[in-house]
Amino acid sequence: MTPTRIIIFAKAPQPGFAKTRLIPALGAEGAADLAQQMLFNTLHEALSADIGTVELCITPKIDDIAWQGITFPLGTEITDQGEGDLGARLARASDRAIENGRSAILIGTDCVEMSATLLREAAQSLHEHDAVIHCAADGGYALLGLKRYSAVLFSDMPWSTDAVASTTIARIGQLAWSLHVGQLLHDVDAPQDLKYLSPKMVVA
Repeated sequence: MTPTRIIIFAKAPQPGFAKTRLIPALGAEGAADLAQQMLFNTLHEALSADIGTVELCITPKIDDIAWQGITFPLGTEITDQGEGDLGARLARASDRAIENGRSAILIGTDCVEMSATLLREAAQSLHEHDAVIHCAADGGYALLGLKRYSAVLFSDMPWSTDAVASTTIARIGQLAWSLHVGQLLHDVDAPQDLKYLSPKMVVA
């Protein structure tokens, strides 16, 4: 059974840097506070899934002052996203994991519906398929799981548009890989998305 690595992509939860599209509704401090809650909620679910190493791939680097005073749970492996656009960063992390004989599950911290159960199901899907995807309602994806690597999935992608998930699915088809499409999920990126927050997540 191929071990699975969950790779979480995250920005430092700093005012004016994280969740900037929520600033009109929450203010810079409120948006940053929510970003930190969502980061730790995602880490908790990933660690609880207990399917393999949990890698937190961050920007800026961990020695930056933006991370000062933030302590991560035991069992979290910290890596640097590095340079380039989102595609270059995702490609580098997934290639590294798969090259080392692991399946890779790529997620962000924007989806509050992300759960240990959903992550375990995604890992199980990767035992039977080459890839698994959970599309987001905004046209992106909240989770992409890969057993094989191809740069085609990350280069010249229409990032930050509603065509990301459909383009990714089309390219997986072009690669002739088997794909499991999971349930539709919702990211919390803009003020209208705040309704998807669970009651335990307090919005200032």
